[in-house]
Amino acid sequence: MSENYSLIIKNGSCYINGKLEKTDVALVNNKIKKIGKIEVNGSKVLDASNKLVLPGIIDTQTHFREPGSTDREDLESGSRAAVLGGVTSVFEMPNTNPPTSNLIEFEKKLNLAKNRMHCNYAFYFGATPENVDQLSKLKGLKGCCGVKLFAGSSTGKLLVDKEADIEKVISQSDRIVSIHSEDEAILNLRKKFIKEGDVHSHPEWRNTECAISSTRRVVKIAERYNKQIHVLHVTTKEEVDFLAMHKKNVTFEITPQHLTLYAPDCYDKLGTFVQMNPPIRTKEHYDRLWVAVKNSIVDVLGSDHAPHSKEDKNKKYPASPSGMPGVQTILPIMLNHINNEKLSLEQLIKLMCENPCKIFGIQNKGYIKEGFDADLTIIDMNKEQTINNKMMASKCGWTPFNNMVVKGFPVAAIINGKIVMSNGKVVTEGFGQPLEF
Repeated sequence: MSENYSLIIKNGSCYINGKLEKTDVALVNNKIKKIGKIEVNGSKVLDASNKLVLPGIIDTQTHFREPGSTDREDLESGSRAAVLGGVTSVFEMPNTNPPTSNLIEFEKKLNLAKNRMHCNYAFYFGATPENVDQLSKLKGLKGCCGVKLFAGSSTGKLLVDKEADIEKVISQSDRIVSIHSEDEAILNLRKKFIKEGDVHSHPEWRNTECAISSTRRVVKIAERYNKQIHVLHVTTKEEVDFLAMHKKNVTFEITPQHLTLYAPDCYDKLGTFVQMNPPIRTKEHYDRLWVAVKNSIVDVLGSDHAPHSKEDKNKKYPASPSGMPGVQTILPIMLNHINNEKLSLEQLIKLMCENPCKIFGIQNKGYIKEGFDADLTIIDMNKEQTINNKMMASKCGWTPFNNMVVKGFPVAAIINGKIVMSNGKVVTEGFGQPLEF
């Protein structure tokens, strides 16, 4: 007896069990029902001929600025940018105004997301020196991906910089703690290196010692209490070498910005528009980050999508804010790197599908398997596209990769069993759901 499928993806090369397999995938509502040769009897058929069908891409670091700075971004516009870039789920950060650092604000953010976000989502709970008692009560909180700790100051007011407070957060949290790892004391001492009007001084101020000092400290604490931590946007060769030897309690992330841009060239060309924390560094660091990718030392790729208006970015350094958009470009940039043989498709799937699910405990995603959630990203590895500012759905309206030609591009995103993005257009309005852990 034939089944009535809600969507059938035909003729694609599907990434299953670590390799590409020419097969069909049938969906019933929000689940993958059958993988194999399927007769066309569903209400919808999507022809994926000459395309790759991947598990839904997950971006585990985004800043969508709501509540507080919705002139720069909000949950709707940020998630629209995500799905246009082939991203089906995002983790969103708590350094908003007010910050997402108590259960009331967390619930408010879930309500803000409901029926507005185009992709699936989870939110970080922001750590403060005062809310440590709440961090042991987050287990099972729907839509909560973990705890975010700012060991060094960046955008927003969240900061836990004293070692005793950092120790309390890591030791008492019952969820994985993801860390912006810069040493606040060193940041304050090195402010004398800031040269007004010269963004080239940004990596001099926030130097490699600032990063590795903090990373050594948080790893030492995690190992002492046998807790899992996740170090965000690692930028230095020193951290890569150190973290490679301390994998038991630690996973870490690299961004596509740090794998695509390097100093001083990027500052010469783009100025404050490539200013971010931690900074884009010199080519020796860029090269070592790629070693971490090629040798599968790094665990996750995240965009650190952190939009600011052009007006703000054009301010004289250091009045210019740190951060750049990236959720819409992370997949195209990395597919281009695959075509340039900098990494393999298998490595990308681990970094952006499988590992996020393993590390953070996301349920029923990250793989194309019968019974799993029907989140899929369809890509054309031969499609050449010029990335430009006009394409960006983010409210900020710009990208550091403006006018970059890439080969490899997402052509469709299926979320909860429905086609949400097709050929560069959002075709289904916001029905994203909170992720379960």
